[in-house]
Amino acid sequence: MFEERIKELRISLGLNQIQFGNKLFVSKQCVSNWENGNIQPSIDMVIKISKTFSVSADYILGLSNKRTLNVSGLTNEQILHIQNVVNDIKALQNNNTCEPY
Repeated sequence: MFEERIKELRISLGLNQIQFGNKLFVSKQCVSNWENGNIQPSIDMVIKISKTFSVSADYILGLSNKRTLNVSGLTNEQILHIQNVVNDIKALQNNNTCEPY
């Protein structure tokens, strides 16, 4: 599951393997090996990935599907705006699903 999550995370951030590796101070080959399941990162590296990209270790390891946003430093009003955007997106998704008759 880690290899799928790490690739999904990298792509969702719009980063290639080199850019992703640069943020973690590892080589493109290291990122490629993670994504291909050839090697597993150390616990310290999982923690570093979690902190660098603001996701939980549980998410990266496939123990949870829940992703969170780091809203520290934002005002309550700004957080409310973000929540409204999320709610609007969820409502659009629900309206675009086809229900059987």
